[in-house]
Amino acid sequence: MTREAVEKPPLQWVNFLFLTISPLVAVIGSIWYGLNYGFQPMEWVFFVLFMWFTGISITGGYHRLWSHKTHKAHFVVRLFYAFFGACSVQNSVFHWASDHRNHHKYVDDWDKDPYSAKRGFFFSHIGWIYRKYSAGTDDFSNIKDLLKDPILRFQDKYYVPLAIFSNVALPLGIGYIVPGCDPIGMLLLSGFVRLVLNHHFTFFINSLAHIWGTQPYSDKDTSRDNPILSLVTYGEGYHNFHHRFQSDYRNGLNWYDFDPSKWTIFLLSKIGLASGLKRTSKHKIEVAIADMQFEKALSKIDNEHHSFEEITTQLKEKYNEYITILEAHYASKKEWLIAKKEDCLSSVEISALRERYLELKENFRIERLNWNQLVATAA
Repeated sequence: MTREAVEKPPLQWVNFLFLTISPLVAVIGSIWYGLNYGFQPMEWVFFVLFMWFTGISITGGYHRLWSHKTHKAHFVVRLFYAFFGACSVQNSVFHWASDHRNHHKYVDDWDKDPYSAKRGFFFSHIGWIYRKYSAGTDDFSNIKDLLKDPILRFQDKYYVPLAIFSNVALPLGIGYIVPGCDPIGMLLLSGFVRLVLNHHFTFFINSLAHIWGTQPYSDKDTSRDNPILSLVTYGEGYHNFHHRFQSDYRNGLNWYDFDPSKWTIFLLSKIGLASGLKRTSKHKIEVAIADMQFEKALSKIDNEHHSFEEITTQLKEKYNEYITILEAHYASKKEWLIAKKEDCLSSVEISALRERYLELKENFRIERLNWNQLVATAA
């Protein structure tokens, strides 16, 4: 029997109706209200704030803080993430993190990955929520660390009231209280429109980020890096990097990569509201990039070419030379920094280590240029 022929699990009617009706209300209601009354500037301000609060609570909180433990956060930050995470209506942290850890553990597995991209765009984007597949169960054996958090226990217990209050009562209340706002306008913009956009921007990480983009760090799964996708996913579009180095608090490696979640976590650390930020060493990242370049260069060589064996042998030799120089560079840097920090050697010896490091750094720079040129022209 084929996988397609297996009977599908029953619909989760609450999820199905909610994810179907909310977009209709958002589109029809906002168009009707906009044409008849018009949205006020302050309503747009709160729309942006709600978008930011809920989006960053998912990416910075649900994802990087709780699912992957990439850093630690102050009580106030965790409270904020828990509240506006409930406002995003993507289930409690317990369910979300459990599903996501299974996604990483069994990535692309047809049955065990809750939102496997191998089952198609629709399934990984939203279909997995419609039916009672493996996701959404109450098996929290993979999040025992999170079960100890009183904030998360409270959020899980009162998730539905929190979701209703934050999506309905709070926008309506702001609309009544704040000058320049209307309750219905606030409910439509900061409630329904924001909610639908927030949903699908997050869902893009499970679907498009496994379909559209490049794989500079690993091709062992379907994850992709896509700077364009990062613009609407709060920096989560650098998904290939994330899957290769999931304990790193960054998704966008470079400072200029659009990753608001990374910037937020970093800023929180500077004001004492986050700590223990985990970063993957440049050494490991360089090795991962080199490995992928090597594999891609090998795959481009036509095995019918009369010099196939000779070309592949030369490429392997160059790869080994490059990795040797790379390892030597980072080892010398580590040795120098440790000696400098611990002050266990004389100034002359430390200076000698520094000179060796700078020499190897220049050798590595030249070798990396040569290596990049070689793999770029491999055919």
